[in-house]
Amino acid sequence: MRNVALIVRRELLAYLRTPSGWVIAALVLLVNGLAFNAWAVGNEARESTVVLVRYLDFAGGMAIVTAALFSMRLLAEERASGTHVLLFTSPIREHEIVLGKYLASLVFVTLVLLASLYLPALIFIRGKVSWGHIFSGYLGLVLLGATTLAIGTFASSLVRHPFLAVLVTGAFAGLLELCWWAALVAEPPLRDILAYLAPFYGHYRPELERGTLRLSDLVFFASLSWLSLVAATRVLKTQRWQ
Repeated sequence: MRNVALIVRRELLAYLRTPSGWVIAALVLLVNGLAFNAWAVGNEARESTVVLVRYLDFAGGMAIVTAALFSMRLLAEERASGTHVLLFTSPIREHEIVLGKYLASLVFVTLVLLASLYLPALIFIRGKVSWGHIFSGYLGLVLLGATTLAIGTFASSLVRHPFLAVLVTGAFAGLLELCWWAALVAEPPLRDILAYLAPFYGHYRPELERGTLRLSDLVFFASLSWLSLVAATRVLKTQRWQ
């Protein structure tokens, strides 16, 4: 764990010292703020719960986009800058590299997502919603971000350019969500299987976004993240001995 902690510290310092992380964070918070005002609140009279659900619906999509953008700082950037040679020749195991980079990105993405908590808190000025609903929604945002980052870690291990890592991450995440749309025209039991594979439409939107916390959803996000990180570790092992 010492090597993992060193990588996490190195990566977090890199996020804090480079402008790219701050620019992405500022843009995400700006877009979320505009969406809360224009889409969630709007010009019509709405119930407080409806405002919260509409905001969380948009914020869920932004959580996926945010995590995909941060995936450019994962493994692909090491190869693009040539520093992957230092990692491969150091006494650090592949799973430690993957886990360290993933955890550092997850910490930064989580802080960006939590920085927008003031938006649902504004609902209390003229309305009232459950703090449990807010907790469930933001837990869902973090889980969406964590899962997309894990997918991005795997995608980043496959390519050599950071921007390409973002595109591949978006493609993988998009394919998973397409499973939900494919489920609409499929027959059971294939319909249930396809719907289960979609993180946003199959787990976040129908449950966490609406304040319902289920163990099955937590298991899904954890399992998909774990499988993605294991796959990234396997790819890294292959590249290390080429």
